[in-house]
Amino acid sequence: MTKRLRITINGELFEVTAEVLDEPGQAGTAAPAAPAAPAAPAPVSASSIAAPVLSAGPLRPASAPSGGGAIPSPMSGKLVSYSVKVGDSVAIGDELAIVEAMKMNTYVMAEFGGKVQQLCATPGDGVEEGQAILVVK
Repeated sequence: MTKRLRITINGELFEVTAEVLDEPGQAGTAAPAAPAAPAAPAPVSASSIAAPVLSAGPLRPASAPSGGGAIPSPMSGKLVSYSVKVGDSVAIGDELAIVEAMKMNTYVMAEFGGKVQQLCATPGDGVEEGQAILVVK
């Protein structure tokens, strides 16, 4: 199973696809098949290295999902802080919260615009991947 993640490094936004190797609660599952032998890598020259390509537009639809706007934690970890409070208006790409896992902070960004309706956790709380940490409508 693969998962799309949005990562900010030194202020630059990257969208990556990662392979999920172990699902929580599935201990004892069979190991994945061994990958096929990789092909010989092509030679790399300095002129062939390109900078990451970042999208100028939104990465997700600009409208809130119908019936609600729960913003999930992107990973299991600790909610460090909120960057917004109830009643604040947010736009696509605005920073909403920070979640820490393995001493690394991940910024949770708005995927759609709206007004913050509810903060669903308290800074310092443990959160699970996919758990709603705030609601924007």
